Amino acid sequence: MSIAAAAATTAAAAALSSTPAETGLAGAVPATGTTLAGPLTPSAPSKLTPSPASTHGGAGLAGDGGSASDAASAAGATDAATEFASFDAMGLRDDLLRGIYAYGYERPSPIQSRAIVPFLSGRDIIAQAQSGTGKTATFAISILQALDTGSGDCQALILSPTRELAVQTTRVVDSLALHMKVAVHACVGGTSRKEEVDKLRRGGIHVVVGTPGRVYDMLACGALRLGKLKVLVLDEADQMLDRGFKDQVQEIFTTGLPASVQVALFSATLTEDALAISKAFMRDPITILLKREKLTLEGIKQFYIPVEREEWKLDTLCDLYHTLTITQAIIYCATRRKVDWLTEQMTRRAFTVSCTHGDMTMEEREDVMTQFRAGATRVLITTDLLARGIDVQQVSLVINYDMPPDRENYIHRIGRSGRFGRKGVAINFLTTEDVPYMKEIETHYQTTVAEMPMNVADLI
Repeated sequence: MSIAAAAATTAAAAALSSTPAETGLAGAVPATGTTLAGPLTPSAPSKLTPSPASTHGGAGLAGDGGSASDAASAAGATDAATEFASFDAMGLRDDLLRGIYAYGYERPSPIQSRAIVPFLSGRDIIAQAQSGTGKTATFAISILQALDTGSGDCQALILSPTRELAVQTTRVVDSLALHMKVAVHACVGGTSRKEEVDKLRRGGIHVVVGTPGRVYDMLACGALRLGKLKVLVLDEADQMLDRGFKDQVQEIFTTGLPASVQVALFSATLTEDALAISKAFMRDPITILLKREKLTLEGIKQFYIPVEREEWKLDTLCDLYHTLTITQAIIYCATRRKVDWLTEQMTRRAFTVSCTHGDMTMEEREDVMTQFRAGATRVLITTDLLARGIDVQQVSLVINYDMPPDRENYIHRIGRSGRFGRKGVAINFLTTEDVPYMKEIETHYQTTVAEMPMNVADLI
């Protein structure tokens, strides 16, 4: 059975400060609000004018106590958007089309076929689709189409939860803009602040991709000016609206964004709270929540290995090593300390592995990812730092050495394999204590995780 979540129908918490409900991949929400067939001209209050449904000011990013389905309905949820079979049919500029085809795309993915044209209407948008389906390219193409390349103003801001995802998104935008005169800048920590301030003050940067903390720093010191901003994208929106980033995101929204700025939320998972609070800063958005059957991680086979006890995991992993190196693999651990310990243990046993986590310097992490993307290393041990959005196309095996802390991260982790329709395998190491949690994941996502067969190498 393919992975799919139950529809998000339970009540959502009223404010950002509450604990987000874990709903996983939300099902399609009834199209009781605005649909794509309606007028494309926004008529809701200005983003800078507080109102019961939309505020960008000091009122804060808070919901009104409604349920997730209420929020989605008010947002104009629809699962019946027009699909475009080709990029040429979308009316995109020629230099952008050349970049799209040079990047390797032949035809739009489901989320691209349904979200790009509505995005180009100028309406706020909430878009949800599974990992590895081209969400980044969806908003990148839309942004590039809307840019006035004759202006040197910053016209698009993309916020990402991690430096790694921001850097990767910058590369995607830059690659798609290969034949356009577009300047893209990654605004992230771990780089010279003085050089970044100087670069932003000189102007001429059309698209900024960054993490909330560094972006707000650049706004606060006056280096980044958003007076001409057209589009603001929250990538991995559920995480961006969670308690870890809510204050920083709110600060960015209160820096004086233009009233006409278009806000877009993209994620593979959308919690009930994320949908509910989106009403606080979005204006009559088009909402595209793919149907359950379209939210499965097709092509990813899921298995488990019963290890019973924690101390048996290491030997089990060593036995699997030659299977891992058939392709490239990512191994997830629960903590940074565990990543370091496992890397040391594998190295002592003469197994070649690399690792990355948040305690490493930015330069170290970037070097590791560069080598991994180039295929110089084949097995990468990490934390949930790399659970979201990171695309290494050669990865076709993910191992959960430790099970993730929540159901949503399970989807994001295994989504690192089987990118863009390629086949992939996810293997879960289950101690006796993990078995009930695995059963909960099976029930929640309506899937079956079988015991790993002997011929797993044939499936990778």
